[in-house]
Amino acid sequence: MATATKFAELDTGYVLSDEAIQSFRTNGCVKLKQVLSPEVIEYYGREITEWVHRLNRNTKPMEERDTYAKAFIQVGNIWTHSDVAKEFCFSRRLAKLASDLMGVKGVRMYHDQALYKEPSGGFTPWHADQFYWPLETTNTCTVWIPFQKTPLEMGPLAFAVGSHKHDIGRDLVISDESEKKISAALEAKKLQYNETPFDLGEVSYHYGWTFHRAGPNKSQHSRSVMTIIYMEDGIKVAQPKNSAQESDLKGCLPGCKPGDLADSPINPVIYRA
Repeated sequence: MATATKFAELDTGYVLSDEAIQSFRTNGCVKLKQVLSPEVIEYYGREITEWVHRLNRNTKPMEERDTYAKAFIQVGNIWTHSDVAKEFCFSRRLAKLASDLMGVKGVRMYHDQALYKEPSGGFTPWHADQFYWPLETTNTCTVWIPFQKTPLEMGPLAFAVGSHKHDIGRDLVISDESEKKISAALEAKKLQYNETPFDLGEVSYHYGWTFHRAGPNKSQHSRSVMTIIYMEDGIKVAQPKNSAQESDLKGCLPGCKPGDLADSPINPVIYRA
């Protein structure tokens, strides 16, 4: 469970309106302002950025990368390398928000993941995260936490509103193909496209099956973002449906088998009512 941190705000609740809860469940996504203070963002952002640079293996020149590699530097499970990062990732405030938004009694970490879009970094194709997760239910969500104000030119996260309710494109890995096919499917469904800047301290939550993308980073600065993926406490492991889920079963749920509770040593309970 979450433990005391350097900043009390990480251990305390955030006033979540009924409107925000309803928006999340209806639209599959919600943005919340002033969830984190500038001091928290600066302190933990600095630590996490240092570990992103240490652990990054995406070092080819931009022109030699494919679409996925151009989209961002991606580093997962940073909490296992740094006690400071662990404080942030185990935040009771962030985890309770996930639990309350989904309407569940508690959440475990699936994994954390830094997504740093470098200057001149490319767009992030349309995709749904749960394509990668061998889990039996849809009670999963991701919090997206930028470590800076994120204007449109930096490529903030954008959502297809209500797309978590539509069984389209759920068999597509993130790629040029997913961008093309999902874009066409969303247009055919006439689903609203929601792309707005993020203020400092603003975060978003989206369901595992909510389709999302991000534009390129046209600024001269890194779009530095941390994400934490939550799953309902008590969720079970599903039989993998693709090679990506087979890989996640080994890497993100070590020792677990289909039908087991998703409760490996690296999937701790972060919040329980």
